[in-house]
Amino acid sequence: MSRSPNVSSPAAAQNGARKNGAKKNGSGQNGADKEGAGFSGPGIPFESVALLLQGGGALGAYQAGVYEAMVERKIEPTWVCGISIGAINSAIIAGNPLEHRVAKLREFWETVTSGGGTGWNNWWIDLPGGSYMRGLVNQFAAGGVLLQGAPGFFTPQMPPATLQPKGSPGATSWYDTQPLKATLEKLVDFDRINQAKMRFSVGAVNVRTGNFAYFDTINEKIRVEHVMASGALPPAFPAVEIDGELYWDGGMVTNTPLDWVLSNRRDISTLVLQVDLWSARGEIPADLAEVGTRMKDIQYSSRTRAATDLFKYRQKLRAALYTLMQKMPPELADTPEAKLLRSETGPAAYNIVQLIYRSASYESQSKDYEFSRSTMEEHWKAGYSDAHATLSHRQVLTLPSRASDVRVFDYLRPPDEHGGRASD
Repeated sequence: MSRSPNVSSPAAAQNGARKNGAKKNGSGQNGADKEGAGFSGPGIPFESVALLLQGGGALGAYQAGVYEAMVERKIEPTWVCGISIGAINSAIIAGNPLEHRVAKLREFWETVTSGGGTGWNNWWIDLPGGSYMRGLVNQFAAGGVLLQGAPGFFTPQMPPATLQPKGSPGATSWYDTQPLKATLEKLVDFDRINQAKMRFSVGAVNVRTGNFAYFDTINEKIRVEHVMASGALPPAFPAVEIDGELYWDGGMVTNTPLDWVLSNRRDISTLVLQVDLWSARGEIPADLAEVGTRMKDIQYSSRTRAATDLFKYRQKLRAALYTLMQKMPPELADTPEAKLLRSETGPAAYNIVQLIYRSASYESQSKDYEFSRSTMEEHWKAGYSDAHATLSHRQVLTLPSRASDVRVFDYLRPPDEHGGRASD
């Protein structure tokens, strides 16, 4: 199983928050230090804040915890973009007024999870065999989801797909997602989303063509079907029809909207908060169960380093062009070639902040469909703690000093994985 250097239990999450100062300070705001809290709200120097939410099923409660910490620090997204469970969390955020978003996220996650208690008393996990026993409990809970579904999310097809006529609606998936449609219509105001006060994007795959598509409020009216399509992972869930075409989960092609956001370059400085649910880095598996877990981590993790390195290189070229255009004589600047080059320049700078959930040692390959209430609480607390710890660093919310500069931050990676917590 993969092992987490960050959070292995609710207690660890809460202790981590305390160690990093995620508590009330004298000003009444949450902050690890006065410098970090000082950039809250209007003090953020970025013109745009993009929140990117990856797919990952039951792990998505981590993203809700991250967003709760953002609200407490008064960091308001101007663009929210998601895939799969990230699309659902994104819709709840964009489809509600600020003062109701955390409560609506909480309502969704309490609706789709089951079991008593608000979290595990984790002292016993550190005892010999405790982590192993917790893993068995998690797998038992995941088995219950396979048999019964998740309330307000999906239910088993009856009769099963293999017993339904070929070509019938129930013949192509194990579960029915109509409960999710009702849940989203209850919790999300799609009229509010389409007012586009906050840009909203979700990704899905066209079943017929295999092409990836983003549905964006800039280009079209968003409906509940767009959100459901982004999370329609086969063969568990059925494809969703949108304007005569069928779509599956966007995570089949790419599980992060980072490329979409960076390719939609705008000439305004942007803070990008990328919240991932799968870690590309992990330990060598020791048995077949761990092989399955590691395969899933690799399959669905984001290739953030490659995407950000390419973007940083392109930004350097844009910066060089921008400087060159300022020195160009008027007769040359007015040529069609110069105008084309000018359209690719701009002074916008970027901070890309990575928040990546790293699984506890007892989580297995069923972690993305383990919808127990206690595990959901752990994921939420981990996201909340990690976000406060990361956003407490002054440089994360500091505008780069050079035009077209790109800085990348990941304060959650273990120190031995790189020299320093941030990469510029």
